[in-house]
Amino acid sequence: MVKYLRTAHMACLEKTNGGLFYLLPDILVKICTLIPLVFLWRVVMASGVKVGMSMNQMLSYTYAAALLADLLVVKTPATGWLSEGVLLKLYGRPMSTIGQLVMLTAGGWLPTLALFSLPMALISPLLGVRLMPASVWFIPSLVLCVSLGFAVDLLFACLSIKLRNMNWLVGRIQAAIVAVLSGTVIPISLLPLGLGEAMRYQPFASLGGAPLSVFVGSAAPQEVLPLQLMWNALLWPAALLIFKKSQEGMVSYGG
Repeated sequence: MVKYLRTAHMACLEKTNGGLFYLLPDILVKICTLIPLVFLWRVVMASGVKVGMSMNQMLSYTYAAALLADLLVVKTPATGWLSEGVLLKLYGRPMSTIGQLVMLTAGGWLPTLALFSLPMALISPLLGVRLMPASVWFIPSLVLCVSLGFAVDLLFACLSIKLRNMNWLVGRIQAAIVAVLSGTVIPISLLPLGLGEAMRYQPFASLGGAPLSVFVGSAAPQEVLPLQLMWNALLWPAALLIFKKSQEGMVSYGG
């Protein structure tokens, strides 16, 4: 376990090796996006628009989605590893390739969580946002969300292996699909034409939107967690099997 923790530590140091000023522009962009979004939803909700949540729930949903964005929709470097030649290094180490992938990704989350998520969580009362989970089941739901996120990302990585030199296209398709169907940008309940009820059963709905709905209390944990468990049980074996078969088709720079 120590070697995996050191892998995560190296990924964290890689993110910060340019100093804090290197991370500052990205953090400022996140702040300048989140604060206007909070006030926008406040205006929309005050105008009487019905979204199936109270104003406090909607503000908490939006705020928590921004603070936990990396965990709610997992994006690993796996899609671009073939073209960047990093894949060869992973196979040259006496460690699980997927284990390295998980720890490298998790280590990369730490600087953003420390420099953006934590400070913004502390000042949330000044913006009129309440960040207290409505249920303790939010924690298990978040863990299941992260687990499923890695499985989904691994499947997209296998697709990039199949398509060879179309890594960028696969990444854009993944970002678009997950952003719309996970409920992190727009809650699934807001989808028009009655799609919200049907779309909550698809696997992407068990990503970010699931723990967020438990966090604000707009969905019952006994409805959300079984779906997350089911999709984890279905997609992880499929992802591992497809990844194992995809390894035969890997072609990376350097060999």
